[in-house]
Amino acid sequence: MKTVYLALGSNIGDRCRHLQAALGKLEAPDLRILRVSSLYETAPVGFTAQHWFYNLVVEAETEMFPLQLLTRIAKIELALGRVRTIPNGPRTLDIDILLYGRAVVHSVKLEIPHPRMAERRFVLAPLAELAPDLRHPVTHQAIRVMLDAAPEQAVRRLDLRLGSPAA
Repeated sequence: MKTVYLALGSNIGDRCRHLQAALGKLEAPDLRILRVSSLYETAPVGFTAQHWFYNLVVEAETEMFPLQLLTRIAKIELALGRVRTIPNGPRTLDIDILLYGRAVVHSVKLEIPHPRMAERRFVLAPLAELAPDLRHPVTHQAIRVMLDAAPEQAVRRLDLRLGSPAA
């Protein structure tokens, strides 16, 4: 079993419902959710003319290989109405693989660790909540240090926590 960290985000429709549905679809015999971060409301990055996002990070264990996990994620995004039109644009659901154990993957379809996670406070804040001392497998920086160095972005932790279906 490998420990993986996944970032989930939504900014269209019922954001909480989309994220909760994604947690339900992720949970399976070959992917067990261990912990779910608090929910964060965050300003959009890149394409800013859109609604704010709800974001969270999931810590899970999986038997799947990275590309199998990517395929599962793509199916979940599609099932929950994800349509890719504008890069960094509005979406019902986005799921990214941030870390997969200590693995480093560079392929046409997938890069692990996520290549832009150091620039994304909306990913680092919930990840630091779960694993502040976890080290990036390439830079070897602790997640809390990466968060301190990340570009400014409005990120607000909400008094709302979505749960794993198994919790």
